[in-house]
Amino acid sequence: MIKYGNEILIKGELSVIQRFIELGEGYSDLYELLELAKANQHRLLHMMAFHTTKNEKQVTSLAVIMQLTDPGKFQALYICREGIPNPKFTPNKRYDLFQQTAEELGKQIIQLSVKPSSIFHEKELYYQHLIAILRLNHYIKPLH
Repeated sequence: MIKYGNEILIKGELSVIQRFIELGEGYSDLYELLELAKANQHRLLHMMAFHTTKNEKQVTSLAVIMQLTDPGKFQALYICREGIPNPKFTPNKRYDLFQQTAEELGKQIIQLSVKPSSIFHEKELYYQHLIAILRLNHYIKPLH
């Protein structure tokens, strides 16, 4: 087994690659996230909200998770990180737009409470942490 970045080569074959692609913090980039979900609804697997406390504020990251590509076995996890108020504490239009898009696409928003990205020394470690949570809860497939 050879690890190269997030890619793992096993006996000459590429296994599943799951990668977070950060679009921003949920301001104008939220509209791109919504368009990605709509334009790729045939590949849309989940719409997710990750709730956390950051700098004593209740915030939410919104994400859309795509099916694996075939060929290639690449799974994109698009995210707007920690810039949207948690709707349970502060109702807001941005979350409402995400909810409306989920309803239009026939998806339920999966909500999870997670640690804030600020406790990780690198953003990549935070994303590895989220991927582990998603795998353990069977929202995404294991590497093999």
